Amino acid sequence: MTAIGEFRMETRAWLAEHCPAGARDPGPDLTGATKLHQDDPDIRLWLERIIEKGWVAATWPAEYGGGGLSNEEHMVLVQEMRRIDARVFIVDLASAFIGATLLEYGTDDQKRRHIPPIARGELLWCQGYSEPGSGSDLASLRTEAQDRGDHFVINGQKIWTSGAQFADWMYALVRTDPDAPKHQGISFVLLDMHQPGVTVRPIRLINGDAPFCETFFHDAIARKDDLVGELNRGWTVGKRLLQHERGSMTSLAGGGAAKDAGTTLEDVAKRYAGEVRGRIADVDLREEIIEHNMNDRSYRLTQRRAVEEARGGGTPGPATSIFKVCEAELRKRKSSLFVSMRGTGGLGWSGDAFDVQALEDTRSWLYDRSASIAGGSNEVQRNIIAKRVLGLPD
Repeated sequence: MTAIGEFRMETRAWLAEHCPAGARDPGPDLTGATKLHQDDPDIRLWLERIIEKGWVAATWPAEYGGGGLSNEEHMVLVQEMRRIDARVFIVDLASAFIGATLLEYGTDDQKRRHIPPIARGELLWCQGYSEPGSGSDLASLRTEAQDRGDHFVINGQKIWTSGAQFADWMYALVRTDPDAPKHQGISFVLLDMHQPGVTVRPIRLINGDAPFCETFFHDAIARKDDLVGELNRGWTVGKRLLQHERGSMTSLAGGGAAKDAGTTLEDVAKRYAGEVRGRIADVDLREEIIEHNMNDRSYRLTQRRAVEEARGGGTPGPATSIFKVCEAELRKRKSSLFVSMRGTGGLGWSGDAFDVQALEDTRSWLYDRSASIAGGSNEVQRNIIAKRVLGLPD
């Protein structure tokens, strides 16, 4: 048996023995943010065991609380955890992205202070990038940070800040030289979200949820020793973090391993369109679902190949934008199919006339419209693919 095969068997055996029953279900993944509380004893026990193994941040160095796994081993770990529906920690990937970025750009002091709490599941981070009027054209951001010796004083606003109402810390791009060209004069700083100079207002979306926030800074403080990278050179750090986001090993490792939880497209199609000898009766609908499933499977296998090609370490570069575009389109297509197959039953918002799953699918369909924008719009990703991957002229 190969070394990776032995690791898989050891991991499977360890999970079978140590993952509590209450931590094996398709419920939400978990974080250790101080503003969120986990009272379930099985979940707390599971977190303690995962922390001890270093598997909250499995590929990070053991000296910072990580597991020291290779990318290939991490892929196996994620597959085995998903196989038994084990709960995963740090679902808010902002925490994982800043950890990976600090490992690359952070000082020794920043790594010691900020990475272990993430690896222990103690803190939640959020990302302060987008601003009103500075979304796709992020480099036009105007949130200002004034140098006051040993700290910066920050004033301005961020928007679409995922999970800001729960976050303990933020990493943010701020303007430290207003006279420099827009891609210059930007710095990458870390700041405490518990301080009085930070105000957070959740944004209610059309599906009724509020995962995003407006974040306001009024004389907020970022310590000078929490400047990541060089002063006025934060654009480089910010771009690298986005590559970690679009090509994170946690998401890529799922390629070829993930499975649908709960109701599938086939289940709904057979219920509403009927079935003949176990097949969806509507030929056109059957072909649509087959096409979607083939595209989804191809996407996941390509993710897996990206992990295998990155065995030497690091994060894939600009090609990760391909995954962002494909994932967004697949999500939108799948949620649209769920809704359209139900006919008028897929248009419900509330009421006894609609079953619970139909209502959830309708809200998911509304939320998934944002997939083309969140994490960098598909238009921006296509520009990156054209310029950085295909080498096409401007």
